[in-house]
Amino acid sequence: MFKKIKLWWWLRKLNAWNDRWGRGSYQDLNQRRKSLAAVQALGELRDVCAVEPLIKALGKWMEKDAEAATTASGALMKLGSCAVEPLIKALWDGNPDVRYAAAMELRKLGDARAVEPLIKALDDEYGDVCHAAALALGKLGDKRAVEPLIKALGCRRCPATIILPLDDN
Repeated sequence: MFKKIKLWWWLRKLNAWNDRWGRGSYQDLNQRRKSLAAVQALGELRDVCAVEPLIKALGKWMEKDAEAATTASGALMKLGSCAVEPLIKALWDGNPDVRYAAAMELRKLGDARAVEPLIKALDDEYGDVCHAAALALGKLGDKRAVEPLIKALGCRRCPATIILPLDDN
């Protein structure tokens, strides 16, 4: 019971702090510090309820703040395999930064459940998402990805180097 209350408190705080942080300049570094603390705490709790807010935070921070993105990524990695399904779901999010972050995190987790969704993500309209999906598929090394990756080579959004990681496995 205490863990659920603690989880709810940190989720609420993260949402409130994120709404205020990033609205302009970094005049309020305290909000940033609080958001990072909330992300770290959510990772430590290792509860599946924290996955979606962490994915959203990661997508929001990906381009703006490398340290914050790394913190959110680390928290997701602590959640391990329970983060795979929500990350797969995030591949279809309306925000391309969230889709990119999801593909990159699936690459780090290396779970075979992500192969088919990542193959579909190769057709994403945003080149960064396509590229991240290709890198993830290369790292996974699943044979189902060979044909789609070869096909993606003809796409302007995906650079020719994407297939190279498959050769390493």
